[in-house]
Amino acid sequence: MDYKTYTHSTETDLIDASEYYEVEYWSNKFGVTPERLKSAINAVGSSAKAVEAHLQK
Repeated sequence: MDYKTYTHSTETDLIDASEYYEVEYWSNKFGVTPERLKSAINAVGSSAKAVEAHLQK
């Protein structure tokens, strides 16, 4: 499976901040900079659902 083309689901996925394509995907999805995304991951962990909730505060 080519994970670079994998379709993500915010209900179950974890964000791997060490992979540029994941950072790019989730930054675009949440409408934030990569730096802000990484800061949110550091604050709440790598759960996409938790990161999204943190960014919406």
